[in-house]
This record gives sequence, structure tokens and C-alpha cells, in this order.
Amino acid sequence: MHFSGDIGLVTTVDYFTPVVDDPFDFGRIAAANALSDIYAMGATPISALNIVGFPESKLPLDVLVEILKGGAQIARQANMPIVGGHSVKSDEPFYGLSITGQVDINKMMTNANCREGDILYLTKPLGSGLITTALKNDKAAPEIVRKAVEIMATLNKQASEAAVAVKVRAATDVTGYGLLGHLLEMMLASNTSAMIDFEAVPLMDGVVELARLGTFPGGSIANFKYVDQYATWDDKMLPEEKKILCDAQTSGGLILSISSENSHNLETALKERNVLVRQIGKVLKREKCLLKVTKS
Repeated sequence: MHFSGDIGLVTTVDYFTPVVDDPFDFGRIAAANALSDIYAMGATPISALNIVGFPESKLPLDVLVEILKGGAQIARQANMPIVGGHSVKSDEPFYGLSITGQVDINKMMTNANCREGDILYLTKPLGSGLITTALKNDKAAPEIVRKAVEIMATLNKQASEAAVAVKVRAATDVTGYGLLGHLLEMMLASNTSAMIDFEAVPLMDGVVELARLGTFPGGSIANFKYVDQYATWDDKMLPEEKKILCDAQTSGGLILSISSENSHNLETALKERNVLVRQIGKVLKREKCLLKVTKS
């Protein structure tokens, strides 16, 4: 929506049930996740509304207070006021935000601007779906969970600002459809194909071991079944490695697509902001196969 001159308004909404046990951490993660759509467009958040469901007859209100405190902390990091919200009674808690942001139309990033020859970057490691599912089944070590929580609660603000600064025009965030699911959306929208090197994709600690145990959430399995019809896989790829690339993420990083000539500038901008810099593949001319996954 055009607001004034070259400034546009964008709006998004996202909420979900707890992925971790600690209510404060849940609030942080849910808020960071909701903000990711804004940052994936290169936009700046202006304000937010809380969206809350809470089983007040089953849980003490102190739990709700901690969830909201977690969300408020992340909102402060984003320099975004939470101006109100709405709550309902529900059988299990859920939390998220509806966010309004502003964006320079001429600098806006979309998932439809990939070009042949672009280099693909990923700004956060994969594995949150595996780890949070393992947590629910008492199979995740506390240290692995702690590190995953901090990654999920980290805003994509710095990554977005770096991308806008060097004129990245193609981006998306990695959430429920997994890395390959969201990359597939980019290729379809851009009329291109992509090649990904599995060994180049960053993974959270413990992910490989948990994948071997098969602790994938149902969403990851569904993602793999869908992506598989559009992908060709290196013969050296193991079944669990394919599913890692389809693991349903919570508050994942950004996929950034940029010309090879400008890729060094992006890497510099990301490093200056202490954001993970990882080339994971490149964009190809549109082929029948939309995704090619290699393993060195």
C-alpha cells in the first residue's frame, strides 16, 4: 500500500503455540518470528498489536505475564511500540504479533526478483524444528536448546539492514516451509532455478545427531514430500540430510539473492553487523528441475 510518495505501508500477522518450555523465551521467539516478514521486505516496523490466547483456568496468569514480557523485550530491540492487542480464552496458549511497517518502495525486497547468476546467502543456521521437537520428547540436551533459543530470538533486523544497504532486491525469510520450501517459492516467483550445496548450509549444534534419531516435526516431513517433486538430489545425500533442508523453522534467517558482482559488498555489510555470512548456492536459468542439491 502506498502511503506517501515513495513510502509504502506493509502489514503482517503471525502467532503460534509454545515451541519451548520457558514462557519468557516463548514470547521472545514468537515476537522475533512475527517481525521476520517485515524484515524480509526490507521494511522498518512502526507498531504492533499483541495477539494472545490463554487457558486461564489451566495456567497461572504469571505465565501470561512472562510471555508478554518476552515479546515486549524483542519489540524494544526492534524500536517498535506495542500499542495494544487482543486476547481470547483458548485450550492452549498462543502468542504473536500483528505488525505494521513502512518501506521505501524503490528499495523493497520481494521473493520475485532473483536473477540468473545471483549468489544465495542464508543468515541463520537450520535446525529449530528438529530441536524443539526433540525438546518435547526429552531428547534434546539443555545446552543445545539454549543455543537454539538464542538463535530463534535473534532479530533479522541487522541482516535486513545490511541487505537494503547494498541494494538486495530478492529475499525471503525461512519459517514453516523450511529452507527448500521457501527457496522453491522464490524460484517459482522469479521464474528461475537454484543449486544448493548441502555442505555449505549452516546447521545448529546437535542437528545432525537429532536428524539421525528421526526427531523431525510433522511439518518437516510434509515439506519434504512437497519439495521432493521439484528437486534433484545428489546421490551422496542421506535421507535425513534431505529432510534437514526441509525442516520447518521457527524464526529462521533470511535467504538473500544478490548478483555475484555485488556479493562482496553484502558479505562486508553482514560482517559489519555481526550477522552470519554463508553462501549456500546460486540462482540458475529456469529449468524443468527448480532445485538442485549437491553434496561435496
